[in-house]
Amino acid sequence: MNSLRNRVQLIGHLGQDPELKTVDSGKKVVRFTLATDDSYKNTEGQKIKETTWHNIVAWNGLADLSGKYLKKGSKVAVEGRIVYRSYEDKKGVTKYITEIVLADFMFLDPSKGNGKDAEKQE
Repeated sequence: MNSLRNRVQLIGHLGQDPELKTVDSGKKVVRFTLATDDSYKNTEGQKIKETTWHNIVAWNGLADLSGKYLKKGSKVAVEGRIVYRSYEDKKGVTKYITEIVLADFMFLDPSKGNGKDAEKQE
């Protein structure tokens, strides 16, 4: 996977099918959510499972690949950079979003390319 200074690597399952769109400039973009799980024991010794949801965004070639091959429930490893952005909604309220801009991904489902990098699938 690529070496980035602002880099995050996650392994998880897609929470939805990727949504592929073409923006006004002609670039392709895909968005999907990725669920990662963590577990720990609380003070009573009970195992607690926590799921964290991440917003993933991919552009152009990676948008095409992820839109074509990934589906809800797919297990993948993703690498990208964290981006923080904000916007104003229709009521003028500022909303803040944290996203992972995809740089690379790898299938981890045995039926999806035997764990090979996405670029090697075509």
